[in-house]
Amino acid sequence: MGGDATFDCWNIADLRAKAKRRLPLGVWEYVERGVEDELGLARNRAGFDAIGFRPKVLRNVEAIDPSTTLLGCPSAFPLAVAPTGAAGLLWYQGDLALARAAALAGVPFTICSASTMDIDQIAAAGGRLWFQLYMWADRALSQAVVARSLELGCEALLVTLDLPVPPNREYLYRNGFGTPFRLNPRNFTDIMLHPRWLAGVMGRYALAGGVPSQANLPDRLRRKVTESVHPGALFKQDNLDWDEVARLRDSWKGKLVLKGILRPDDAERAAALGADGIVVSNHGGRGLDGSISSMEALPAVVSAVAGKLEVLLDSGVRRGSDVVKAVALGAKGVLAGRAALYGLAAAGEDGVVRALDLLRAETIRTMGMLGARTIGEVDNDLLG
Repeated sequence: MGGDATFDCWNIADLRAKAKRRLPLGVWEYVERGVEDELGLARNRAGFDAIGFRPKVLRNVEAIDPSTTLLGCPSAFPLAVAPTGAAGLLWYQGDLALARAAALAGVPFTICSASTMDIDQIAAAGGRLWFQLYMWADRALSQAVVARSLELGCEALLVTLDLPVPPNREYLYRNGFGTPFRLNPRNFTDIMLHPRWLAGVMGRYALAGGVPSQANLPDRLRRKVTESVHPGALFKQDNLDWDEVARLRDSWKGKLVLKGILRPDDAERAAALGADGIVVSNHGGRGLDGSISSMEALPAVVSAVAGKLEVLLDSGVRRGSDVVKAVALGAKGVLAGRAALYGLAAAGEDGVVRALDLLRAETIRTMGMLGARTIGEVDNDLLG
């Protein structure tokens, strides 16, 4: 499992507590919080907690195999690391640490188009790589990075659909950690009270040549996180529609996954368009605060597509039992974002390794308690 820094972390909640102590308030809240009244966050947890198990007994679970396939290729258990844009502010070169840990764990890692590291740098970690896409206002930039991700061996393109307009994260105005990131009277004291983060993250960037910038863009458009975004480098999703996604399907030669679907009719349309998969997601409660949880949406979506494409789920995964519940309801696997980020903020690559080890071990234990020896034996019959 992970290194000495996480030896006393026995679940994701322990890693979360360690991460919270290490990070300044503004950085922590960006990772942890939702939007507006944070009802979506509460619904995500409630969606998992509302589901109970009905285990089988006397099944001889001496040997349990949690391995599966995700998008047609092997995965050590039904989980991939979700795309997250804040990794570079939690740990020095955090995206690379996440990718390395995922490769060690034998699960896919999803590169975020909002990363502060170039896709080329992250791809050096090896392992199974997917690429998540937000559309830039200049679509030529999107086309270029999509083409580069395919050249570098990314198997799948995940197009995020559930942020058509910027979300309302009010706490960023209160804590002084908005974009661009700058010292100000509201955040100065808090940053000074977190010297390990200041030296270990921002200090290392300064020694290596400066604070990170928005990556995957031409040099003329790059700006440091302490500077305002160049107008030509802004994400623009409010004009994204099914026709544009269909053109992506025609041009992209790998697997295409549409992320952020909660409606059966949208899932059916994704299947008709030729998508290889969808991610049932409410963006971790970070987009539309009033949206239903992913677990609430999952059964109807699975029924609607009837095996025509692969269904994944994210938003709120904190335990291996969450993974098993999602699979039992028909998901092929889950994406975990915050759980991996807690490990990253707590102890870098070792912390992510620990997080993934814990989730895999809990998945195996839950399967054993249920009498399921393989992922193929995890189904709706095991739910109460």
